[in-house]
Amino acid sequence: MAELKYDKTGRLLFTKEMKREYQILMPQMLPIHFELIKNVLRLHGYNVTLLKGTDSESIRRQGLENVHNDTCYPALLVIGQMLDALKSGKYDLNKTVLVITQTGGGCRASNYIHLLRKGLKRSGLEQIPVISVNLSGLEKNPGFKMTLKLIRQLAMSAMYGDILMLLQNQVRPYEIIDGDAARLTDRWVEKLSDEFKSGGALNQKAMRAHFKEIVKDFAAVPVRGEQKVRVGIVGEIYVKYAPLGNNNLEEFLLSEQAEVVVPGLMDFIIFKIDNRIEDYKLYGGKRPVRFFARKLMSYVLHCQQIMIDAVRAEPKFYCPKGYLHLKELVKGYVGYGAKMGEGWLLTAEMLELIADGVNNIVCTQPFGCLPNHVVGKGMIRGIKTKHPDANIVAIDYDPGATKVNQENRIKLMLAVAKAKAAEEKEAVKTVEKRNAEAPETV
Repeated sequence: MAELKYDKTGRLLFTKEMKREYQILMPQMLPIHFELIKNVLRLHGYNVTLLKGTDSESIRRQGLENVHNDTCYPALLVIGQMLDALKSGKYDLNKTVLVITQTGGGCRASNYIHLLRKGLKRSGLEQIPVISVNLSGLEKNPGFKMTLKLIRQLAMSAMYGDILMLLQNQVRPYEIIDGDAARLTDRWVEKLSDEFKSGGALNQKAMRAHFKEIVKDFAAVPVRGEQKVRVGIVGEIYVKYAPLGNNNLEEFLLSEQAEVVVPGLMDFIIFKIDNRIEDYKLYGGKRPVRFFARKLMSYVLHCQQIMIDAVRAEPKFYCPKGYLHLKELVKGYVGYGAKMGEGWLLTAEMLELIADGVNNIVCTQPFGCLPNHVVGKGMIRGIKTKHPDANIVAIDYDPGATKVNQENRIKLMLAVAKAKAAEEKEAVKTVEKRNAEAPETV
C-alpha cells in the first residue's frame, strides 16, 4: 500500500505511487461520453472504473445521510453514488481513489469536492484520496496531471460522444428494429475504445474519417417515415444529461412517442473555455491565461466544425450550428458575464432549439439552483414574448420531488405539443385538398 501523503493544508494527496496501484472511481453523467472519457484516461495510465449504479433509492439515501439536504441535488447524487459504491464491498478501500470535476466558478459544483471529503470522513473512509479535475489550478496532485495532450484527447472523446448521442437520438424513435440505434452506438464505442488503447482515433485526421463513417452507419439504419413531436432537453448539466438525475427523462419521452433533442457536451466545454476570455475583457486578468484559452478554444471549435460538416453531409440528419451561433443568438437576452452554472448558454440552447423548429422544451433544474433558475426558468417569459409558439416547461428535481408529478407536468406539455402538431397537419391537408379541387387555369 502506498504511503499516505498530505499537503500543507492537511489535504490527502494522490501520489505517483498511487497512480500505479490504485483504482479510480468516476461518477456517471453521460453514458456514451463518459465511457469514452474513461478509456482516454486509461490510455494515460489511470486505472479508471466508471460507476454505473442505478439503484437511485440507495444512492439518494447515501447522499442524504452524508450531505446536508439543502445542498444541490446533483451533489447529493454524485456523492451518494460514490459512497454507495465504496460501501458495496466491490473495492479495496485501501487502494481506491475518487475523481470529480471542479469548474472553478461560483456555482456550488466547485464545492462538491469538500462535501465529498466530509462524507468520506463521516463514513470512516478518510484514507481515500479525491482527485480534482480542473483547469483553474484549484487543487493539484503529484499523481495526476492535466497535460495539453490529455486535454486535447478528452475534448476529442467528448466530440465522439456528441455525434453518437446526436445521431442515436434522431434514429432511435423511428427504428424499425428495436435496439438498432443503441447497438450501433455500442459498436462504435467499443471500436473507438479499442483504437484509443494504441492512441488511434485521437487526431483530427482520424476523427474526420470516423465522423463520416459514423454518419454513414446511422443513415443506413432502417427507419419509419412518420414525424414525431420533437422535444428538447436543457438545464443544469447533471440533471440535463444523467438518467440518475432526471429520472430517466429521455426514456420517458421516448415512451410518450417523442423524438428527443439534447444539446451536446462540447458547447458547455467551449463555454467554460470562453469564459476565461470574456473575464479578461470584462475584468482584466493574466494575458497568458487568455492566450492559452484562445488557443484551446480555436482547437475545440475546429473539432466541433468537423462534426457539423460530417452530419450536414447527410440531409436526413439535423445538426446544431455550433457554439459561435449560440453566442450570437443570446444577444439581447443575457450578457456574457452571466456565467454561473450554465450561465447564458442555457438561455442560448433554448433559443437555438426554437430557431431550429424544436418549440417543445423541458428545462431541467435542481430545486434551489439559483443560477439556473435565473437563466432557465427566469428567461422563459422573455423567450415566449418573442417566440409565442414556444412550449416550455420547467421541471425541478430534488429528493422530495415525485417522479409522478414530474411526468404529469411533462405530459401536459406533450399534450399541447401533439395538439399543435395535429392542427398543423390538418391545415396542410386542407390546403392540399383545396389545391386539388381548384380548377386548372390556362
